[in-house]
Amino acid sequence: MPQISLYIDEKTLKKVENAAMRQRVSISKWVAEQIRAKVEPVYPVDYEILFGSISDDTFVRPAVPSFGSDIKRDGL
Repeated sequence: MPQISLYIDEKTLKKVENAAMRQRVSISKWVAEQIRAKVEPVYPVDYEILFGSISDDTFVRPAVPSFGSDIKRDGL
């Protein structure tokens, strides 16, 4: 498996170490997962079934603004 080297400051390294420790994985695995998530974003399992699942009456689509009062612009 290919390897990479990272140069980071001590403060960031401590944060990475703590995050890996919280997830009980190695630093290498934690960093690889973070990179993978950035280059290949994936939605959680069953994410699509959430569509339309909000039944709160206060959750409404905002009104489309009128552009009639917008200032006049010069054409290009």
